[in-house]
Amino acid sequence: MIDLLKLSDPILLKSARQIYLTYRELRSDTAEQPTGVAIHRLTCRGRLLFSKRPILLPLEEFIPIAEIESDESNSY
Repeated sequence: MIDLLKLSDPILLKSARQIYLTYRELRSDTAEQPTGVAIHRLTCRGRLLFSKRPILLPLEEFIPIAEIESDESNSY
């Protein structure tokens, strides 16, 4: 369950969702599920993470895959 008090910034969440959707489109043959996206707070550039204990760079925020998929289902 997602803690509603800790939801990510909507702009960062939208960027993370786009990164994840692009990955799903390009790598539909891959069964590996990412744990989330590390997204830079200023540039909104991000990268998929597959580790259970991600290491973030300064100014990065981790957006868990559950939050990304939850946002995906709410956007339709």
